[in-house]
Amino acid sequence: MVNTLPKENPQGSTPNVKVPQKETVFTPRFYTTDFDAMAAMDLSSQEDELRAILEELRADYNRDHFQRDEEFNQSWDHLDPETRQTFIDFLERSCTSEFSGFLLFKELSRRLKNRNPLLAEAFHLLARDEARHSGFLNKCMSDFNLSLDLRHMTKTRKYTFFKPEWVIYAVYLSEKIGYWRYITIYRHLEKHPEWRFYPLFSYFKRWCQDENRHGDFFNALLRSQGKLYNNWKARLWARFFLLTVFVTHSVTVHERDTFYTSVGLDPTEFDRHVIRKTNETSARAFPVILDVDHPQFFPRMQKCCTLNQKMAAIDQSHRPKAIKWLQKLPLAASMLGHVVRMYFIKPIYVEPQRGIAK
Repeated sequence: MVNTLPKENPQGSTPNVKVPQKETVFTPRFYTTDFDAMAAMDLSSQEDELRAILEELRADYNRDHFQRDEEFNQSWDHLDPETRQTFIDFLERSCTSEFSGFLLFKELSRRLKNRNPLLAEAFHLLARDEARHSGFLNKCMSDFNLSLDLRHMTKTRKYTFFKPEWVIYAVYLSEKIGYWRYITIYRHLEKHPEWRFYPLFSYFKRWCQDENRHGDFFNALLRSQGKLYNNWKARLWARFFLLTVFVTHSVTVHERDTFYTSVGLDPTEFDRHVIRKTNETSARAFPVILDVDHPQFFPRMQKCCTLNQKMAAIDQSHRPKAIKWLQKLPLAASMLGHVVRMYFIKPIYVEPQRGIAK
């Protein structure tokens, strides 16, 4: 039964600033890129498609979507501590990821304003959407008397440099896997409303439409650059980014498996469904996709998750840092070995269907 008692903290009170999660190889990062190279991109082969997507972004279909309704005005103290903590972790990771996109798109828009107007406007509108998402998620955290100091994070987080082509690959996949993650949760809770313990989930249907449009924009941007999909290097990079995003997704889902069970989902089944659907969708953009139905693929992925959990347990111990490092080293090497073996599983070629030779 939903608790409708007034919140202990009055409306308008200042929530506690949450200490950000420790940065690891699997936590969301902040990125920068080569702005000159991005500005110089020739978009002519996909300009019509890019302008069509730009018109959709201008339409701003979700302008009034991210408004909190009365269902938020209640206490959430009825949530058990474990569900509460894993949900807060989910909110933090999602908020940080959306804010990371906002920062990158905002800077791209600013740097390209007088050099590539089409891209500059598109990135401005993408940044608008990401700002809404991160702000809405941070407001949800305030329901649990917590918030992220996003302004402070821009000054303290390290920025990772990605070449423009890496940005395109990575953001495309981030948006598409985000779509499948959100829509899968939404559809499940639509069928099983008894598991919907917080109103945020009702916003996922139209929210993931933003993710889908963003992914479509980066798909068109990718297709405008022949070197990103019609040669052997592109095939290697596509496999690399697909695998990197999928491993990150699996690891984070299993790190927070309590969150998924709290909404009635089996974490492993959810993870594999999202990976399969994202892989299928990626056939519209990449020259190759991964053979996720290969008998070794998901078993090795599961071993990566298990090894990551063992390393996390070592991190939480009170042993000296040097001892922890030595204990984790063989586990990390074993995990890397599984990732390499998944990478060399023969991929599925999709470009020949478009008349492009292997």
